Amino acid sequence: MEKPAQPANTCEMETEACKADVAACKQMKARVPEIAEQIIAHCQTDECYTHIDYEPIPAEGFVSDLIDRFREILFPGYFTKTKLDPANMKYSLGQSVTLLYDMLSEQIAHHVRHDCLRYNLPCSECQQSGQVKALALLESIPEIRRVLATDVRATYEGDPAAKSHDEIIFSYPGIFAIMVHRVAHRLFELEVPLLPRIMNEHAHSLTGIDIHPGATIGPSFVIDHGTGVVIGETTHIGRNVRIYQGVTLGALSLPKNAGEQYRGKQRHPTIEDDVIIYSGATILGGDTVIGARSVIGGNVWLTDSVPPDTTVMMEHPRLIYKSANNQAKGV
Repeated sequence: MEKPAQPANTCEMETEACKADVAACKQMKARVPEIAEQIIAHCQTDECYTHIDYEPIPAEGFVSDLIDRFREILFPGYFTKTKLDPANMKYSLGQSVTLLYDMLSEQIAHHVRHDCLRYNLPCSECQQSGQVKALALLESIPEIRRVLATDVRATYEGDPAAKSHDEIIFSYPGIFAIMVHRVAHRLFELEVPLLPRIMNEHAHSLTGIDIHPGATIGPSFVIDHGTGVVIGETTHIGRNVRIYQGVTLGALSLPKNAGEQYRGKQRHPTIEDDVIIYSGATILGGDTVIGARSVIGGNVWLTDSVPPDTTVMMEHPRLIYKSANNQAKGV
C-alpha cells in the first residue's frame, strides 16, 4: 500500500527546520576553536598537571603485554598462544624468555630515564640499569613460580568449589592478582620506579583487588573471591594467610601534609602466619599486629593488635522481623 503524499507546506516546513538545524550546528562548532584555546592556555597554570615535555613518558598500554608474557612463563602451557609440548618446550620458552628480557629491559630503562629527566636526578645509566634489573627479575622467576605454586595449592585445598588446579590458574582473580603482585614486588625491591605500580593497578582494574607493590606477602596466600580487597604498601603478611572479599589492610587517617613525614614508614598492619580474615573486615595501623593462627570475623573493625590464637567477631546483631500485620519482633 502506497504511503500518502505529504502536503507541500509540510515538506517546506521540514526543509526550513533542517536548515535551522544546520545553521545552529555551524554556530556551535564555531565556538570550539575558542574553547580549545582556553583549554590549551589552562595547561600553563598550576591547576593542571601535565606531561608536556621532551622526556619519555612510560607506556601504560605496554604493561598488559608485559603481564601476558610473564603469565606465559610463570605458568608454561596455560597461556601460550601456540601449543606447548615436550618437543618444542625448550625452543618456545627460550624464545619467550628472550622476548620478555627485551621488553622488560626497555621498559625499565624507559621508567628510570623518565624519572632522571623529569626530576633532575643524577645520571643512573638507565640503559644498563634496565638490562641489569631485567636479568635480576628473570633470575627470580623460579622462586616466584615456587611461591605461586604454594598459592595455587592453598587455594585448592581451602575451596571445595575448585575442581582442579587448572581451574584456579585459568579463572581465579585472586591468583591473577597475586601473580602480578609477586612480579611487581620484585621490581619494587629492585627500585624500579612507577612500573610496579602500573602493573598492580592494571590487575586492580581487572580483578577489583588493590595490592600495593610494596606489600610483603608470604607463601600459601589466598584471596577468596577478592572483590574490594585493599592491601597497603607497608603491609606484612606471613605464611598460609587467607582473606576474603572486602577486606582492607590499611593505614590510619593521617594529618594533612603528612606525606613526607610518613612516607616509607610502617603505616599498615602485620598479619602473622595461619590467619584467616573474613569478608568486610578492616584492619588499620602500622602498630597493629594480628597474631598467628587468629581468626578475624566479618565486618570487624580493628586498630589494636590481637594476640595469637584469638578469634575476634562482632557481637551477634539484634534482628527485627516484621510480619504481614506489621508487628515487629526482635531477635
